[in-house]
Amino acid sequence: RRYSSFEVRAEADEKTGGSVITGRPIVYGSETDICGEFAEVIEPGALDGADLTDVRFLVNHNINMIPLARSRRNNENSTMQLSPDGKGMEMRANVDTENNSTARELDSAVKRGDISGMSFMFSVAEERWENVDSDYPTRHIVKIASVIEVSAVTFPAYEDTEINARGGALESARAALESARSKARKGKAPEGAA
Repeated sequence: RRYSSFEVRAEADEKTGGSVITGRPIVYGSETDICGEFAEVIEPGALDGADLTDVRFLVNHNINMIPLARSRRNNENSTMQLSPDGKGMEMRANVDTENNSTARELDSAVKRGDISGMSFMFSVAEERWENVDSDYPTRHIVKIASVIEVSAVTFPAYEDTEINARGGALESARAALESARSKARKGKAPEGAA
């Protein structure tokens, strides 16, 4: 999971009686620290071809809660729309503040500025590592395989995002780093390494 701060906006949705929350969960070219272990950058175009067929909108990646919105094949009938662009990805979610107390709480927290970050959960299709033999290498996410969920979060990592989120498996990244380091020690250039 990766956390980012964002400019979040909430406004009334007169059509549904709920609220609309918009933001930017994924930002290209912004470096962040991952648990003090390595830096990470999502490269421009990383979302090209990514699977966005079923993405949920949550709070703090709580997969045990009812989703506040959901994008199914990103169609117009979904309660959340995702828009990849040259800067990353924007999202727009229609949340039911009338019947869902968590949606009401989030709407209030966003309007007050108490929640100002996002994160997203994803899987990686292609990555490239730099300085794998250093104490602080850099991981470049070249291609994202799929986005599983986006979350409004309390503590963001990527400072350039807006209320939109991101997440992924830290253990998987650690394993990929160790593999790149092992290949480098054996004298072989790791695949995709710079």
